[in-house]
Amino acid sequence: MTTESIVKEIERLKKEKNAVILAHYYSRPEIQDISDFLGDSLALSQEAARTDADIILFCGVNFMAETASIISPGKKVIVPDNRAGCSLAESITGEDIEEWRGENPDGVVVSYVNTTADVKAHTDICCTSANALKVVNSIPPDKKILFVPDKNLGAYINLKTGRNMELWEGDCCVHERFRSEDITDMAKRYPHADILIHPESHCSGDPAILAMEQTFFYSTAGMLKHISASEKKQFVIMTEREIIHQMQKMHPDREYISAGPRALCGQMKRNTIEKVLLALQNEAPEIKVEQNLRERAWRSIQRMLEI
Repeated sequence: MTTESIVKEIERLKKEKNAVILAHYYSRPEIQDISDFLGDSLALSQEAARTDADIILFCGVNFMAETASIISPGKKVIVPDNRAGCSLAESITGEDIEEWRGENPDGVVVSYVNTTADVKAHTDICCTSANALKVVNSIPPDKKILFVPDKNLGAYINLKTGRNMELWEGDCCVHERFRSEDITDMAKRYPHADILIHPESHCSGDPAILAMEQTFFYSTAGMLKHISASEKKQFVIMTEREIIHQMQKMHPDREYISAGPRALCGQMKRNTIEKVLLALQNEAPEIKVEQNLRERAWRSIQRMLEI
């Protein structure tokens, strides 16, 4: 089948099955273009809660589809490829959290949404990169906090809030590659550009990088908003490079400099437009969080959505 015929069949099946396609900004451009809703982790979670579709086809990685299943238990959640994982989500288990709780019974566990349903079920409150500061600031300052699993996002929040959260030693295998020396090098090469950095990046805990006039730390959605509000014509994008597809569609008159071939999530690339079609045809692979685990995991997500 040609790409055009695949897209037409996807559109036909969506209507026939009352299905909606949710896609993350790191998805392949051709998947972004056929999605009904494109966003970052927080926006996609909220959209999963709002949609009246019977089927949610989630183009991202498994923890995102799990989150959709937790939020919308009455809907069928399917994915193009159920092998699409995440180094952050795989770095910690619910047992790890309970071990910490045994030593810190009055502590609070904040989990980045890039975690499994099992970890969310052992969590007090979830957060995304877009709302992490707000979530942490909602916790009384005298409370001890364990922030999991992203050490880099946690270090960034510690710097911004003055907290001293205990950080789990997990990282995103893509953003971990973005070091302080990469940022200073980009600043020298592109002195008139705004450098937009995802707070999952290794450099996010470096006060010197935060203090640079050229640097701005955002979630993916935040980066898009910055570009729309800016009069600059050149931007260095320190996150997964597929987001540049949306930037070019929104503002084709600007220049976007990628962090290069290393700014690529191989797990997201497991999803292809051909697999999207197969998923709709077969209504599989399905991601389903069982009821007891779902109810426990939902509480931490609900607390996040209420802030």
